[in-house]
Amino acid sequence: MSTPFYVSPQQAMADRAEYARKGIARGRSLVVLQYADGIVFVGENPSRALHKFSEIYDRIGFAAAGKYNEYENLRIGGVRYADLRGYTYDRGDVTARGLANVYAQTLGTIFSSAGEKPYEVELVVAEVGETPEGDQIYRLPHDGSIVDEHGSVAVGGNAEQISSYLDQRHREGMTLAEALKLAVQALSRDTSGTEREIPAERLEVAVLDRTRPQRRKFRRITGPRLERLLTAGDEGGATASDAGKAEGPEDSSPSSDS
Repeated sequence: MSTPFYVSPQQAMADRAEYARKGIARGRSLVVLQYADGIVFVGENPSRALHKFSEIYDRIGFAAAGKYNEYENLRIGGVRYADLRGYTYDRGDVTARGLANVYAQTLGTIFSSAGEKPYEVELVVAEVGETPEGDQIYRLPHDGSIVDEHGSVAVGGNAEQISSYLDQRHREGMTLAEALKLAVQALSRDTSGTEREIPAERLEVAVLDRTRPQRRKFRRITGPRLERLLTAGDEGGATASDAGKAEGPEDSSPSSDS
């Protein structure tokens, strides 16, 4: 009788982690940054129908990199959790920290299970507060750990290089135009350090804008206002308030790494 092939638990977990990281790296990078009046999500996305970013609840946004069908399941689960908790208790009881804990438990269970492959996803859950000090950004890698981020975070693709670039240049109190330009500059840099141009029509941009009078703070920025933010910035009169007047209907459709 042949001897069963043995793999140590440490090696098995390392292999699963490497498998998940490679899957996530194949997706396009995205960045999430704090600015003076909220949190901005920026990613390269040629699709107008499938989104990288979506709304989870009143003040909470969701971003994901990796395999689409896997993080779409997670997004739907997060919306259901938020709706149920808000209905059962109070809308104020739905927080990014609570949602991040739910996602962490799900991802951790899947990652440690020998019966299925790990999810090839990396998530960002963000909540805008009444003040910049109240903003919350959580990054959730494939293994279910939670990383409390401040200022800026990048996931997918060459996230490590982009994060380093953002850490050196991001500052508190940036306008929306300044934060958007910094995000695009970071995303346009390839692994060799050279820059490429990302046209406005290939960008997906959304914000959690604390200045919006509506209860729901998530909004997409598209069309002329996005172009004005990219080209004219503050000189063209583009401010954070443009986020609340962005064109197109409010959309909570799934994100995509296509």
